[in-house]
Amino acid sequence: MTRLGFLLDSDSCIGCHACTIACKSEHDVPLGVNRTWVKYIETGSFPDAARHFSVMRCNQCEDAPCMTICPTTALFRADNGVVDFDDNRCIGCKSCLNACPYDAIFINPETNTANKCNFCNHRIEVGLEPSCVVVCPTQAIKVADLDDPTNLATRIIGRDDVAVRAPEQATNPKVYYRGADQASLDPLRTRIADDGMIWAETTKHHPNVPTGPNDNGIVARTAYTTSHPMAWKSKVSGYLVTKAVAAGTMMVAALLVLLGHAQDQAAVGIVPPMVAGVFTAITGLLLVVDLKQPTRFHYIMTKGNTDSWLVRGAWVLTAFAFVMAAWWIAGIGDATSVITVLAIPAALLGAGTAGYTAFLFAQCEGRDLWQSPILLPMLLAQAAAAGASAFLILDLFMDIPEITAIRWVGLGGLLASMALVAIELSGRHSRHVEMALHSMTHGEYKTPFRIGVVVGMILPAIGLILALSIGGDGGTTLAIVSALMTIGGMWFYEHSYVSAGQSVPLS
Repeated sequence: MTRLGFLLDSDSCIGCHACTIACKSEHDVPLGVNRTWVKYIETGSFPDAARHFSVMRCNQCEDAPCMTICPTTALFRADNGVVDFDDNRCIGCKSCLNACPYDAIFINPETNTANKCNFCNHRIEVGLEPSCVVVCPTQAIKVADLDDPTNLATRIIGRDDVAVRAPEQATNPKVYYRGADQASLDPLRTRIADDGMIWAETTKHHPNVPTGPNDNGIVARTAYTTSHPMAWKSKVSGYLVTKAVAAGTMMVAALLVLLGHAQDQAAVGIVPPMVAGVFTAITGLLLVVDLKQPTRFHYIMTKGNTDSWLVRGAWVLTAFAFVMAAWWIAGIGDATSVITVLAIPAALLGAGTAGYTAFLFAQCEGRDLWQSPILLPMLLAQAAAAGASAFLILDLFMDIPEITAIRWVGLGGLLASMALVAIELSGRHSRHVEMALHSMTHGEYKTPFRIGVVVGMILPAIGLILALSIGGDGGTTLAIVSALMTIGGMWFYEHSYVSAGQSVPLS
């Protein structure tokens, strides 16, 4: 297999945007999005100031995280090594946008599918060069056949001092820069210019480097780049909560079975799978509605990429739904022995439903905050708290067995969540994660974070401690209020976490 790459010579680039315009013309790229673009940064101060240009685009990674996470193989590797895409398979899940460490993928507003630079593969296949290479007036863009040692660009790459973007991500990018200022390749070393100059409107919607305690690394300012809107928003935050409630409800129901209450037809056999089923359905609805091509949602199952945790998660959710349905049917028929058999599978699938998102987020290699090993136990702790909260609310309408034990489960989930948040905030992190955490705790997303921690964790924990101490009707009221705060506050925490993870610029 041929391996094609680019050599981008920043020493020769004059920032004319001919490559951008040629790319737009060649591929009918709509306004507001770009397959390739030129980034301007400015270093120094008057009179010793300088402007540097760098061409930004897909890096045609050898180990491409966008291909791994894509649930329908809409992103695939062509025979010449290029990472190409198929509009007809894309469901618009936007996972590839968060998997790419280079901000290279966008949602085409006309097709509602993921697009990016594909090396003008239709031209390569007929022996032509990419359009950007043809129009560049200074020959700053060169095609490198990395398997041909006689290729000019390949010889330059092997001979000269070249750099790649985000080498720490270990994606083995095949776009090499010669003469580029390191601040141009590392967006955490620049801040967006906000001086009312000609490009201010263009950069206004691009993520800026959050102000943090280690801003001494900033050495330049970005005067021009293209904007990259946040891919996952409130629907994803809501899906994390509804999934936690569904999973946690069945996990607590399984606990009640193990404690000898399988014979409680309503409180254990019928109502829990109904509640979990409703929240699982809402989870699925949020996932489908968040797609840019929602009518293609079935591609996840019919054209699934088994390496993607979106597909694996769909399998887990489907198996979870089947077990819930079987549990509910057994409950209707008062088949205690069947419910007893289903308890362990329900608990395991509940844990899988709550926790698979940690593996999905881990595939989002562009978002370092989400790579934390703490995420999986955090999701499980939240599920325990959410499931216990569902039962505490149900206690208002029916007689729930082992209500004291359920309060302890809820309290344990909340205390574990608080401990994990404290560990995350106090640990040693990369600059990227530091910036994301600062955005979450002191920056743009500090309000939902503080509501999530105070209203969704601290106050409910205090309420459950008091409920366990007081007992009686007063304890029941405190437990219900605590349960409502837990579920409501959880959305605010998830929203801050999801948003802050995407707040750090990648280009």
